[in-house]
Amino acid sequence: MFDELGNKLDSVLGKFRQRGVITEPMIRDGLREVRRVLLEADVNYKVTRQFLERVQERALGDQVIKSVSPAQQIVKIVHDELANLLGEGRASLNWASSVPTVILVVGLQGSGKTTTVAKLAKRLDGEGRAPLLAACDLYRPAAVDQLVTLGEQVGVPVHRGEPGGDPVAIANEAVEVARRDGRTVLIVDTAGRLQIDEPMMDELRRLKADLVPQEILLVADAMTGQEAVNIAEGFDNALGLTGVILTKMDGDARGGAALSIRGVVGKPIKFVGVGENVGDLELIDPDRMAGRILKMGDVVGLVERAEQALDAGEQKKLQQQMQRGRFTLEDFLTAMRQVQKMGPVEQLLKMIPGAARAIPAGGIDPKRMKHVEAIILSMTKAERIKPEILDGSRRARIAKGSGRPVSEVNRFLKQFKGTRKFMKQMKGMMPV
Repeated sequence: MFDELGNKLDSVLGKFRQRGVITEPMIRDGLREVRRVLLEADVNYKVTRQFLERVQERALGDQVIKSVSPAQQIVKIVHDELANLLGEGRASLNWASSVPTVILVVGLQGSGKTTTVAKLAKRLDGEGRAPLLAACDLYRPAAVDQLVTLGEQVGVPVHRGEPGGDPVAIANEAVEVARRDGRTVLIVDTAGRLQIDEPMMDELRRLKADLVPQEILLVADAMTGQEAVNIAEGFDNALGLTGVILTKMDGDARGGAALSIRGVVGKPIKFVGVGENVGDLELIDPDRMAGRILKMGDVVGLVERAEQALDAGEQKKLQQQMQRGRFTLEDFLTAMRQVQKMGPVEQLLKMIPGAARAIPAGGIDPKRMKHVEAIILSMTKAERIKPEILDGSRRARIAKGSGRPVSEVNRFLKQFKGTRKFMKQMKGMMPV
């Protein structure tokens, strides 16, 4: 997400960091480079112009040029203005005073709308809400079945309509079902088209009039760039959107749509889809997202991921083992699997301040953890608990069982020995 844009901005801002003194011509030259980077990322040209005007006005002030660390001041200004492009403060959902809260999800075919409906349901369910899904896309073949399957996957019930039925009637039935069953949120999956047309908009207007939703969220494909902005304008003019969910931000999206939508349409991006799994939906926090773009990290986001993904019981057990200085390969495997639940290692590194800059792109091989897991699983329980018994013949057997060369098994065991030695040194510093 924002990888290419972040790398290029970091390169431009890095030139400021290398200088102790910054002059007005340097700032103007640097901002010309920033302009080029933003336009290459497909950011709307009007949004780019307004952004640079605000940055330049603040950067050329005496308090920046004469400050002790002018480079850091400029980086902070760019950070603040990027956050402003993404939205003012952390976006949140609007909730009804009486249940159910109705969320109308709209979008074109191919944007990932139905999958996003399931992701949103899973997120809200995890927050203690009780969502119900309404399958109101009655035109696309297998759309209803797809939502039912996804609903089962995330553990959320689905009120389905039949092909050829009236979506508005199905949605109204779903409202009554939600009230009857104590479901506090109703998420309505609506029909899409390959492009905006009047029959689709008429149906959505009818749904809006009958349901009076608290949220009308557009699902837009970030990889379509400025076309996503045009689509958002079209839906907003017809329905009055309350927010946008950008999908496929983990793909080749250059970031232009994310940085342009609020400036052009005036509606916040509330969530972004960052992967194909049903848990890969992130709430947008402009300050933190700007920090990740500029490789400043997102520690708060990292902690939130850990809280959601890590098993408290396993964490307590690992802590006890470390306190006793008994960190085994079994414990190592458990810890590694806990980390994997938090998401791809490349994404986690971007959330650690400085790590994205210190470790070059492609420096982390995601397959490495799978190889390590295969090596450990090829050991007996006794070998995992007491790896010092691993002689040459045992290591050869493990290499054969894991499909890895003996040299890789030896290298991993040497690294683990160093890790365990460090754990023993830390034993006295661990909280009781």
